[in-house]
Amino acid sequence: MTITHSAFLTQVRNYTEVDSNVLSDTLIDQFIRNTELDIASKVDYDDIRKYAITLQSGTARYLNVPDDCISIRSVQIISSSTRDFLEKRDTSFIAEFNPGDSTGQPKYYANWDDKNIVFAPIPDQAYEIQMNYIRDPQHFTSSQDTFLSQHQENLLLYGVLVECFSYLKGPMDMYNLYKTKYNEEIQDFALQQM
Repeated sequence: MTITHSAFLTQVRNYTEVDSNVLSDTLIDQFIRNTELDIASKVDYDDIRKYAITLQSGTARYLNVPDDCISIRSVQIISSSTRDFLEKRDTSFIAEFNPGDSTGQPKYYANWDDKNIVFAPIPDQAYEIQMNYIRDPQHFTSSQDTFLSQHQENLLLYGVLVECFSYLKGPMDMYNLYKTKYNEEIQDFALQQM
């Protein structure tokens, strides 16, 4: 059964034995968000995997990354129903590989900045590009349940309790207990996703 947001906040306050004067809704919501982002950085789980297919305009060196992308898993070029994976490299490699701005079917890509990737060689025509990526996880709020709140409640709870006991500066035995439980839940969740 899915826990409601208000019940989750109450549960956190019960575990920490403090009231809303110390752990306000806003503060716990920030701890929830911190935990969601931490989980997303440690576990490549199904709910945050996404892909986008776009027709890249010919001879464009750069391609915009989707707004909800936090990490690129792979980039493929689809040409005549053939899929070719591009190799991820550093921007310095891209510059060394293609100093004369040669064109052709791209073989490599690199993160140019937080909004764009760059290709080498520069595309010689319009290609269909599929970007597989990790999206920004949804945030558990009073108006939105998430995959974690529905299916990984203990993982979310232990992560938030680690944040809370760190914020409350103790007791260390409780912080260590929930940190250990959180790490165990992360490992179990990662194994499930494999």
